[in-house]
Amino acid sequence: MRLPNTAFTERPWRIHEFIKDFEIEDVWDLDTPGGPDDLALLVQQFDSDGADFKPSPMYKLLFAIRWRLGAILKWDEEKHGLGPRNPSLRDRLPDDLRDGPCGPDLKVVPMKSVYQSSDEWVTEVVNKTVHAAMHIGWVDDGNGRYHAQMAVLVKKKGTLGKVYMPLILPFRRIFVTPSLVKAIGRSWRTRTRPTA
Repeated sequence: MRLPNTAFTERPWRIHEFIKDFEIEDVWDLDTPGGPDDLALLVQQFDSDGADFKPSPMYKLLFAIRWRLGAILKWDEEKHGLGPRNPSLRDRLPDDLRDGPCGPDLKVVPMKSVYQSSDEWVTEVVNKTVHAAMHIGWVDDGNGRYHAQMAVLVKKKGTLGKVYMPLILPFRRIFVTPSLVKAIGRSWRTRTRPTA
């Protein structure tokens, strides 16, 4: 379920300290009921080979099209990625977050982990159109129950980013992100389901 931006902005996430030049694109509730320390378990779904994370065929198809388009138009060349011209959000972190756990890099989408804490995990990707971050926060529902919330934050790059990002927003909101949200929930339920 998509949430209002205030579901992200009104929580005391550490990411607010160093991402003021990014815009909130979306905030989503994730179907990941758990206990107070389960964010680490959720993050493991995205680790290494991605065996626990199985996106839908539609999600895979849309990203295959995006990567093919990026290859043809040279949006994802190394010079447009993280580096001296496009510094990582890790360079902005306060010492306690920089020295803490980083979390896994994503394989399904080439996103680099920025930091992981007990209740936040942040990844990023940079290309010719955008510097984007995905924030997964672990939200207290009360009575010892928690679940994850995902925010997508973007910093559009140049005229191309300012045209391209609004153009793809309907596709992201209708197809890509709902498919991702469902895949995360499915993987979570499979992983946390008690075995006989």
